[in-house]
Amino acid sequence: MNSVAIVGVGLIGGSFGLALRKAGFSGRIVGVSSAATVEKALKGGVIDAALPLSEAVGAADLVYLAQPIGAILETLDAVDAHVRPGTRITDAGSTKVMICERAAAGIRRGRFIGGHPMAGKESRGVEQADADLFRGRPYVLTSREPQLEGWIERIGARLVLLDAAEHDRLVAFVSHLPQLLSTALAATIGEQPESAAQVAGPAAADLTRLALSPYDIWRDIFSTNAASIDAALAAYIAKLEQLRTQLRSPEMEGAFEKAAAAARGLRR
Repeated sequence: MNSVAIVGVGLIGGSFGLALRKAGFSGRIVGVSSAATVEKALKGGVIDAALPLSEAVGAADLVYLAQPIGAILETLDAVDAHVRPGTRITDAGSTKVMICERAAAGIRRGRFIGGHPMAGKESRGVEQADADLFRGRPYVLTSREPQLEGWIERIGARLVLLDAAEHDRLVAFVSHLPQLLSTALAATIGEQPESAAQVAGPAAADLTRLALSPYDIWRDIFSTNAASIDAALAAYIAKLEQLRTQLRSPEMEGAFEKAAAAARGLRR
């Protein structure tokens, strides 16, 4: 692999470029983004050049789509006309079924591998890009591709192979549900008297961190994974109702122990 085109040089796309460099990639990295973004990316050494989409992907061995989901879908409709035969195309979208279906319908010259790095921050933009953002984090691919898998491992991520539907079902619980819980908690606290914020400690701050995330990132996630998110919300609401009935019951101790074991599992 000698050349990479990153379409959407923000937090994830920029971090991927920096991570490749840190992992020893010596080829050319080209960015496709707004004029203001690519200027920052060039100054920060994230990319080597900025080009229009057709020129960037036409010269790339790997095309990395790191845009919002709606923009990824639009780019997939256009990119195959410009790539060389056999070019690998991957994405970093937070849902996979709709993206993989669109790629299956439209990608003929290139080869598409759905991807999703389980990493990020509540802030965005190429200024927040970090070469170590993916280190130790799961990185999902929806199909095998040895060279891409090799680079994912070199940037320090933990490769996970899942089909698109199973990915969307699982991330509804471990990513999309936490965002909605944080948003709901922050909104609930915000509806209390101002004195509630005055006594808020680290627990409230930690649990509402995700509520700082901008909605425009999440709009496409909700619309493309609504059924799985609805199922995750239903399961969580049922668990809350169960805990509500156990407030004065010795059964609460068992619920805490079971939850602690699950929490420890998440931290292994």
